[in-house]
Amino acid sequence: MRSLLFSLLVGLFSSIACADDSFVIEDIRLEGLQRVSAGTVFERLPINAGDRIDGNRLADVSRRLFATGFFNDIKVYRDGQVLIFQLVELPTITQIELEGNSAIPDDVLLDNLKLAGLAEGMVFKRSTLERIALELERQYVMQGRYDAHIETVVEALPRNRVALKINVEEGNVAAIAHINIVGNQAFSDDELLKQFSLQESNFWSWYAGDNKYSREKLAADQEALRSYYYDRGYLRFNIESTQVALAPEKDGVYITVNVTEGDVYKVRDIRLAGNLVLDEDEFKRFYNIQPGDVFSRSKVLSSSEGMIRRLGNDGYTFAKVDGSPKPDDETLEVDLTFFVEPGRRTYVRSVNFSGNDSTMDEVLRREMLQMEGGWASTEKIEAGKNRLNQLGFFKTVTVETPAVSGADDLIDVDYNVEEQMNGSLNFNIGYAGGSGMILGASVSQNNFLGSGNRMSMSVQKNKTVQSYNFSFLDPYYTIDGVSRGFNLFYRETDYNSLSSVSDYQTNAKGASVTFGYPITRRQRLSMSAGFTNTHMFEGSTVPAEILEFLDTEGDDFDEYTLGLNWRYNGLNRGMFPTAGIEQKLSVDLGVPGSDLTTYKLGYTANYYFPLFEDWSFRVRTELGYANGYGDQKQLPFFKNFRSGGLGSVRGYTSNSLGPRGLPEYTVVPVVQTDSDGNVLYETDELGKPVVDSSAPTVVYKTDEDGAAVAVSNSSQYKPIYDTDADGSAVTAPAYYETARSLGGNMLAEASLELIFPFPFVEDRSSLRSVLFFDAGNTFTDSCYTPNDADVPSLTSHPYCTEGLDLSDLRLSTGVGLTWITAIGPLTFVYSIPLNDQRGDRTEGFEFSLGQVF
Repeated sequence: MRSLLFSLLVGLFSSIACADDSFVIEDIRLEGLQRVSAGTVFERLPINAGDRIDGNRLADVSRRLFATGFFNDIKVYRDGQVLIFQLVELPTITQIELEGNSAIPDDVLLDNLKLAGLAEGMVFKRSTLERIALELERQYVMQGRYDAHIETVVEALPRNRVALKINVEEGNVAAIAHINIVGNQAFSDDELLKQFSLQESNFWSWYAGDNKYSREKLAADQEALRSYYYDRGYLRFNIESTQVALAPEKDGVYITVNVTEGDVYKVRDIRLAGNLVLDEDEFKRFYNIQPGDVFSRSKVLSSSEGMIRRLGNDGYTFAKVDGSPKPDDETLEVDLTFFVEPGRRTYVRSVNFSGNDSTMDEVLRREMLQMEGGWASTEKIEAGKNRLNQLGFFKTVTVETPAVSGADDLIDVDYNVEEQMNGSLNFNIGYAGGSGMILGASVSQNNFLGSGNRMSMSVQKNKTVQSYNFSFLDPYYTIDGVSRGFNLFYRETDYNSLSSVSDYQTNAKGASVTFGYPITRRQRLSMSAGFTNTHMFEGSTVPAEILEFLDTEGDDFDEYTLGLNWRYNGLNRGMFPTAGIEQKLSVDLGVPGSDLTTYKLGYTANYYFPLFEDWSFRVRTELGYANGYGDQKQLPFFKNFRSGGLGSVRGYTSNSLGPRGLPEYTVVPVVQTDSDGNVLYETDELGKPVVDSSAPTVVYKTDEDGAAVAVSNSSQYKPIYDTDADGSAVTAPAYYETARSLGGNMLAEASLELIFPFPFVEDRSSLRSVLFFDAGNTFTDSCYTPNDADVPSLTSHPYCTEGLDLSDLRLSTGVGLTWITAIGPLTFVYSIPLNDQRGDRTEGFEFSLGQVF
């Protein structure tokens, strides 16, 4: 600016030498331009050749050139009738270097600098840099870093360029050292401070970050404090002042809140006023507060909201209900009046959908209860949102009801959905606990070609099961919501390689068709009919139960089945619900004429209770009972319920719980043992064991189940065999293998889960983490009775107890995570069995592809 003034003075009083201090411009020359084009400057000049110019107009021209922001200095000369502008351009920023910042990432800082006018390639202005440095310090102060300091360095480079270096000293976060509430008598400091999101530094502050001061959070906490008092009748409560002090070292914040509590007010009378378009009783049933109650602002608001919802169900979308308290300070009572302003009844012009790029509008529209042309119902509009969520096709569903421009009684209902993966085409290699390596190929679509139909074809193979499956379901086979589905399958099962499940093999093939009928919006009844052929094979080591069944029933069975299934679905969404109830009741029957006449009853329930924000609580229960009827006295073992593993009682190997089969065995004499379980041998006069070359190299003693356990006798000491009162040798069964689970005809399982947000992840729509407690097992009401005449002492099953005994429930706890990936849900679980018993097979860490909890 000094150069400009100097140039103007020189130009005006020395160069422009004419009698009337003005002249006519013959030409204009620009000198010193490097980056800015001459055309750009001439566009900004308000003068042209042929114009007369004087000192005042020349000063105005120079100011305009400065205002362009392109120049650091401007000098003006006159050469005869030629006007010369000597221009010095502002430098260009070629590099910005940040150093010392970690709390605010580089990309965030650079974006903010660019918005403020500092970026590589832009013109450099020192005033802008100084302003931004102050703004950056303010940003750090908002994070509680009161000792943050910003230093800027400008390095001049050739060709009128500069490099900027911004050194950041972020400092330390000033933690809240103390929060003091002054003036409270009715409630303790601890009780009031529980209402604050800001907290004094504590053990969990490193994770929660609740000890960092924020002006916005303090304002919200003051409002929470007011609400706490207003909800307890303190209608005259007031926050007199709030002081925030910073420690001299700038490492601590002290907050003091001064309050006046006042007295407790009770409700004396409640009235309705305004345009009551409904019966008064319709409004009164939403009263959450009654005469004689202590005044509560939250109850007044919830009462108003209930009335607004009720009015909304009758088309009064823009209704208002305000609860106005009129206090009487002498009697400490409140007269409460609800003013009702229903407005005009609104109608729906159109129902629109967006975001459904793959899903056809028809699929969404058939879930709607709110009809176009009818009056707008808040309940029906919200029900439509819930039904879209329950489809499981979408990550999120939102709804808006904008007013139609130019009409005060029309609205549009706009649903916006965000689609998620609804199917996959996979050739996969995976692993699942209890099943081992999985090889397979599958095509599955829960929303087939956007039609809402469900289709899947799969081929899967692991070490126990090889299966081929095709299924299809049309949920709207008729316009009334009747569904139709069918299924074709072929499955080979071989448990020979599993140490936890009794050895048998089956080949099964069959087909079924299912029709579903809607009873209400949330209830559905399904009926199915099917055929299954099962062919059985003996394993290499077969338990007695299986051998007896094959001897009695044969090994090939044709079954004609009927099924009935009732479902109530009140969950808030199909994938990862957080609120609502789901119940299922099923009956499956092998009809007379089948080779196996059996029935199976099942009940499953899921209860979700939202706690706060992304936290919720889930209770799951599953019960089952099955048996034979008619000539079928007992449930075939391969139809037994199974328990253990993911989706069941986690922490125990898949399908390993419940009664175990009686393994094949031989009968052997058992030896005597001392109190410590050591084998007793005959001794000589010196007390040394007697060696007998005819003595067996392996002897047997009994365990706590009464089974014979082999003990090495390589020295061929002479054992002392156990005998009964008659002097006969006591015998016990020596099993060829470890007893394996056979399952049972009764099932009882339950789970408690705390669903919590996974730390450090913002988008949790595809991620669920839980803490869980599981309990469950399978039971039987009929155990196999050994009948080997060679072992009269073995009159009961050592690995099976009849009846439902809750003391046999297995318990576990742990943590689990499910992530919805592009190839399907991926589940990780770490479990701790709490009461595993001898013979139980446990699992610590498990993962599975395709399992959702």
